[in-house]
Amino acid sequence: MGGTHEMRIPEEELLKPGHLACQGCAASLAMRLALKALGSDTVVVIPACCWSIIAGPFPYAAVSVPVLHMAFETAACSAAAVKAALEMRGKPDTTVLAWAGDGGTFDIGLQSLSGAAERNADIIYICYDNEAYMNTGIQRSSATPWGAWTTTTPGAEFKRENKKDIMRIMAAHGIPYAATASVAHPEDFIAKVQHAKSIRGTKFIHLLSPCPPGWKIASDKTIKLARLATECRIFPLYEIRDGEEYRLTMDPPVRPITEYLSEQGRFKHLGNEAIAGIQHAVNERWAFLQRSIVAASGSTPSS
Repeated sequence: MGGTHEMRIPEEELLKPGHLACQGCAASLAMRLALKALGSDTVVVIPACCWSIIAGPFPYAAVSVPVLHMAFETAACSAAAVKAALEMRGKPDTTVLAWAGDGGTFDIGLQSLSGAAERNADIIYICYDNEAYMNTGIQRSSATPWGAWTTTTPGAEFKRENKKDIMRIMAAHGIPYAATASVAHPEDFIAKVQHAKSIRGTKFIHLLSPCPPGWKIASDKTIKLARLATECRIFPLYEIRDGEEYRLTMDPPVRPITEYLSEQGRFKHLGNEAIAGIQHAVNERWAFLQRSIVAASGSTPSS
């Protein structure tokens, strides 16, 4: 249940030099890894998000596969339409990837995503989650964690609502496959994308994507923070098959959440009581995940 995937990362590079991401941007590394997993017979659909800029100005693109830019709320339904058109043209094996941020997934695009999932559209949907509307100035989204600073939840007015549990929402649709992923564990991420490619129906991958300016971290801390998020159980790596079969894919030794929070300026205003509350919430979510794994497999839960 734990451990790492023993695999070779594909050598083909489909993300070219010259993209416009910030230094240390996890979303650019994530796209590179996703395209390595999917290969060149892929179409990428991007709604309004950081990647609308990262890809480069029309008619150029740093991505070496067809890219379609869509309205903010339409990533999933647009991807489903592209897939239907490809099937009508006799190209059923071309992969269609919807690539959206947390704002376009948790918030503005949730209705489109839910509709595509209810129809079980044959697409892969990857949400690179940097936990705020970063492209427009670091405003809070429903993916922003409790206690975080953003430009719309500043100082003492930090976000008071919990992060939306997008994985349980997607699992409730009964889709064939949903998984969490991290740029700190590229083999795990690539294996999940390749599995998603191998099956039909709606596949959803929730990818944690640290953002140096939005998280107030140095640009060389991206991988460290992504790794800590998993080791502190804030962002566990697991998969859900057919809406009910839960399985951990990484189970590293646990670390205290203070190691994760203290690295980020967006949490520097939090006191000991608030941090203890976050730790309690993390423990509760981990307990739910363990109960779900036990229900699916009958295995003994981790402490």
